[in-house]
Amino acid sequence: MDLHPTGIVEAALAPGRLVPAYQPIVELDTHRVVAFEALARWPGQDGLDPATVFGAAAALDRVAEVDWACRAAAIGAALEADLPGEVSLFVNVEPATLGQRPPAGYEDLLDEAPDRIRVVLELTERALLRDPAHVLSMVSWAHERGWGIAMDDVGAEPASLQFLPFVAPEVVKLDLSLIQQIHGRPQSETMMAVLAHVEETGAVLLAEGIETEAHLEQALSLGAQYGQGWAFGRPGPLEVTGPVASLPEVKKQSAPTVTPFDLVEDSPRLRRSPKGLLLGLTYQLERRAVSPHEPAILLAAFQHRENFTAPTALRYEQMVQRLPFVAAFAEGMDVEPVPGVRGARLEPGDPLIGEWTVVVIGPHYAGALIARDCGEDVADLDRHFDYVLTHQREVVLRAGRSLMSRIVGADAFARN
Repeated sequence: MDLHPTGIVEAALAPGRLVPAYQPIVELDTHRVVAFEALARWPGQDGLDPATVFGAAAALDRVAEVDWACRAAAIGAALEADLPGEVSLFVNVEPATLGQRPPAGYEDLLDEAPDRIRVVLELTERALLRDPAHVLSMVSWAHERGWGIAMDDVGAEPASLQFLPFVAPEVVKLDLSLIQQIHGRPQSETMMAVLAHVEETGAVLLAEGIETEAHLEQALSLGAQYGQGWAFGRPGPLEVTGPVASLPEVKKQSAPTVTPFDLVEDSPRLRRSPKGLLLGLTYQLERRAVSPHEPAILLAAFQHRENFTAPTALRYEQMVQRLPFVAAFAEGMDVEPVPGVRGARLEPGDPLIGEWTVVVIGPHYAGALIARDCGEDVADLDRHFDYVLTHQREVVLRAGRSLMSRIVGADAFARN
């Protein structure tokens, strides 16, 4: 086989070589199968394994092509095997695929799938860190087709916990490190955040890496209702031989609104204030964000780049050292206004340019100042804003998703 990246990718995509393997996901109390996770495999093809194939595809900028081929093969084989309708099919999504629609030729397959099987897309926190806008777009695309969303490897990186509210996955997959290792304080903090999310949203908790009775006991003690691992079956052909059950239906998140102010413009708590008085509220939200007990995500919309002043830049440079994710939005904003802070440039005509918003979201805390400029031609600190200060978690989350939907990958930012 040609070991050049082009040869590897062409071999991987050749007809008949990609044969998905499927690992069962079970209900832990009964061991009934509720789903299968599809895994890309090239049996009998020396040198073709997922790491090699996707590495070669990355070198050629063809990851999305390979990823869609793997997903289509997994769904197609499940349809051919007549997978019972109550059994879900989990398929992985590479970050490079986000924001790219399926290639021509897959539309019929993707349209047929929702009528026959329940598909769940697995995302990772690294995808959201890389390109939040396209992750949220993929979530909306999946929900439009009746597909579910799972967040994979939760607990592997502490930062992933902060992103759970934005994706609002129907399934939370606990990383195997939480199942196979003895817990200390970091793991306990992780589980506190995860269980709070599950309680709030009704999400399903699924444990990965269950290989022994001890692992199973650990998973159950953490509150997992479902699991996968060698204890229940290794990846192989798609075969349903025993009793099956269904994953519960979970309410899907609302699609992002146009701007945060759309959420509060009819609120009876709407007030008007000069900018000078509102600054104190933003400072308090920032202080809450860096609480040592619960580091949070901080998102702030400044209208125009000049409002991100030198004192503000200094504060944000200090805060980003203590927070998992900080983003600043404005017309003319730089891709990285200060080291570590993610910049989001607002396009001319974006209604968010007329708003001043600060959003703080942690596993247990949510707060936001949502304000709209009244458009007065006065000194900066005398400008009036209609505003709401809210701690209603659903409102804050929807405001945060509206902002997150404007953060594109750095490569896309550079092209604009």
